[in-house]
Amino acid sequence: MELQNFILPSLVLLSTLTFLHIAKKILMTKNKKLPPGPYGFPIIGSLVTIGDRPHESLANLSKTYGPLMTVKFGLINIVVASSTEMAKEILQKNDQAFLGRPIPDAVTAEKGYELSMAWLPGGPQWNKLRKICKSQIFSAQRLDLLQDLRHHMMDKMIEQVDKACAAGEAVHIGRLVFGTTLNLLSNTMFSNDMMDPKSDEMRELKVLIGKIMELAGRPNVSDFFPFVKAFDLQGIRREIKVSYDRLHELVDESIGRRMKRRRSNGSDRCGDFLDVLLDSTDQEKRGSEALTHLDVILLLMDLFIGGTDTTTTTLEWVMTELLHNPTILTKVKQELSQKITQGKSIQEQDIPQLPYLEAIIKETMRMHPTAPLLLPHRAEEEVEIRGYTIPKHTQIFVNAWSILRDNAYWNEPTIFKPERFLDSEIEFSGRDFSFTPFGTGRRICPGLNLGVRMVSLILANLVHNFDWKLPNGMMSQDLDMNDKFGVTLQKAEPLVAVPLRIERC
Repeated sequence: MELQNFILPSLVLLSTLTFLHIAKKILMTKNKKLPPGPYGFPIIGSLVTIGDRPHESLANLSKTYGPLMTVKFGLINIVVASSTEMAKEILQKNDQAFLGRPIPDAVTAEKGYELSMAWLPGGPQWNKLRKICKSQIFSAQRLDLLQDLRHHMMDKMIEQVDKACAAGEAVHIGRLVFGTTLNLLSNTMFSNDMMDPKSDEMRELKVLIGKIMELAGRPNVSDFFPFVKAFDLQGIRREIKVSYDRLHELVDESIGRRMKRRRSNGSDRCGDFLDVLLDSTDQEKRGSEALTHLDVILLLMDLFIGGTDTTTTTLEWVMTELLHNPTILTKVKQELSQKITQGKSIQEQDIPQLPYLEAIIKETMRMHPTAPLLLPHRAEEEVEIRGYTIPKHTQIFVNAWSILRDNAYWNEPTIFKPERFLDSEIEFSGRDFSFTPFGTGRRICPGLNLGVRMVSLILANLVHNFDWKLPNGMMSQDLDMNDKFGVTLQKAEPLVAVPLRIERC
């Protein structure tokens, strides 16, 4: 009886709140001409019809409603762009108006999330962080200074695969790449002495980042029905907070060790990202441009979380496509053997000599974009596009997956064909709106240069130093090529392959 007394008032309250929310939306959008779109069901909108593959569902809907359409996810209006022309309207012509980001409820569990460069809606603080990233952290000069650390991590990765080769064991490619990427990032940020790849600290770091990505990727009712956010009905915010808090502690401990070392020997510098960021906290020298301690933590958190999953996903798909297309694998191995001495570990300065390898990476990013809907944008003001009104605070999706598989821009778009990027002017930088793997405009990923270097370096070393075969007699045509939608567009069935050391196996 007590349960019934609780449920009935709760249902009445929920219905009342829903009605009031819808009524408010109707009043706000009265006389506003939104882009066309499906009506959807009452309250839930198009959530059921969109399903768990929104990139594909939205691409199909755009064939009916056009390249700019409105779709309801629960009570949230989302405008979706599905052509290069509409992408250009949003990401270039009106980029200032669409600088905002809708913040997933799970992210709000992180301390200081509203100051993170990933979620700030433009403004002085965002400009300050972006300037530091562009001019000091991810500059070509800074990345060149730290490449020896990344080369050392490549040797460690080759040793790890060598052991599997000697034991005749298969390698879980995603796990190998995730660990290697995390080692590369941590050494680039903290240097060798700060993050030992075999330490308990590093093992815990892997678990925490994996947990954050898993929870952040779960569909969350709080994101579709804002009035229930306070209740955290699925417990996602409570659960992810534990991992966020502990990851903050680990990063803060590394910062503390470096600050102690700098105080004991003021001239001692590693020249890594952490030194750059700590130098930027000097109020006397930097004035209003100085970073706070929390700014430093949040930037490092963004790099860890943003860099590991995207790089891992891309490399697992590259290796999958190479094993699925043995002729292409043979061709890139020939390029490597012609340009690089056999048995030599490939270094970053070797990468410009490998145009076919670069073409393979680009084609993988086209076929399997890590962010198929890019990172959502949010209108910071009311905007009119092609006669339609997009109200302030509306969420914007750019369906990159749809654009990357559109016959209007790509010949035979469903076929893996790296040759399309040879002698092509299309680059990673997103200037061509048909290919924006790192986004474009002001919101382009600040770690683009580091990301391309890491993917190229890991792939080149895996292909050059080892032959690879599928386990248990599996044929290339038997590979599962399906994906699953989450924070990134991951391979549905993890890739497992057997390495054979070229010189000794």
